[in-house]
Amino acid sequence: MADVMAEVEGRTLKLSNLDKVLYPNGFTKGEVIAYYHAIAPVMLPHLAGRPVTRIRFPNGTDKPSFFEKNVPAGTPEWVRTHHVVGSSEDIVFPIVDDTPTLIWLANLAALELHTHQWRVAPDSDETTIDDALPVDQLVIDLDPGPGVEMPLIATAGLLIAGELGDAGLVAHAKTSGSKGLQLYVPLEPTPVRPVLEWVRGLGERLVQLHPALFVTEIAKVARAGKILIDVNQNLPGRTTVTPYSLRAKGEPTASTPLRWQEVEEATAGAPLRFTSADVLARVTEHGDLFEPLLAGRRGVLPPQVG
Repeated sequence: MADVMAEVEGRTLKLSNLDKVLYPNGFTKGEVIAYYHAIAPVMLPHLAGRPVTRIRFPNGTDKPSFFEKNVPAGTPEWVRTHHVVGSSEDIVFPIVDDTPTLIWLANLAALELHTHQWRVAPDSDETTIDDALPVDQLVIDLDPGPGVEMPLIATAGLLIAGELGDAGLVAHAKTSGSKGLQLYVPLEPTPVRPVLEWVRGLGERLVQLHPALFVTEIAKVARAGKILIDVNQNLPGRTTVTPYSLRAKGEPTASTPLRWQEVEEATAGAPLRFTSADVLARVTEHGDLFEPLLAGRRGVLPPQVG
C-alpha cells in the first residue's frame, strides 16, 4: 500500500506500509494505528508529562525488536521532547501528550509504550534523576514464575490490595498485557527514595508472611511456583508498561485496567486477557477505570509498613 498523508488534529502525518502484518494473527500496522487513535482519549492522560520508552517491532512481533529511549532522527519539530540526565543516562525522550505524537509513534511500529512513575515539571526542559525526584504513583509488579497461573496471581493481587488498604492506600489493578498483574497507588508527590524503601519494606513483609507465595529475588531458580514482587519498578530510571499500551504477543493484547470484581472472579479461573478490540469495548462500557490515578484520592505513605 502506498504512503498515506493524514491530518491528525492539525498535524500532517505520512503513514506508511499500513497493510504490513505486525502480529502473527494478521493484525496490521494500519490496525495498530487505528487502535492508538481510538484509545487516545483515555490513554493520553496517563502518558502526559511522562518520558516514553518505546519497544519497536518494524517487522512484526515475531521478528527482532529494539528498545528506543532517545527520539529518532527525523522526529517532527512539533513533537515535545525532554532531556533526562542521570548517573548512567543522558537522553532526549519524547513526551506523548497529544494524539499526533501517539500516531507518529504507532507509525514507527512502536507497539509498546513504557513510562516512569514520575512526570516532568511543567515548563521544564530537563530533569535530573536523583533520590529527590518526586513520584506521583507507586507500582507493584506481580511477575509469575514458572508454573504460576492467573488464579494464584489474582489471589496475590487481592492480598496485596488488602495490605495497602490497611496502610491507608487505595490500589488499582491492571493486567500487564502479558502474564502478570500490576497494582498502582496514586500518591501525593513524594521523593522517590522513601517510596522505593517503603515498597521494598512491603515486599519483605509479604515474603515473611507468605513465603510459599511471594519472592523478591529476581533469579528464576528462586521463582518457580512463586510470584516475584518486582519492587524495582519504582526506581527512578525504571519504566512500566503504560495503561492501554499494546503488547508484542501473538495477537494484540493490551495492558488493561480492571475492576476488583474481575480480579476476584479470576481467582476462580475467569480469564484476564484482553485484545485491542476488547479494550475499546471496555472503555465504551466502563470509561477509564484508571481515571482515579489522575484525579482521585492521592495517598500519603505511612511511616512504615505494617
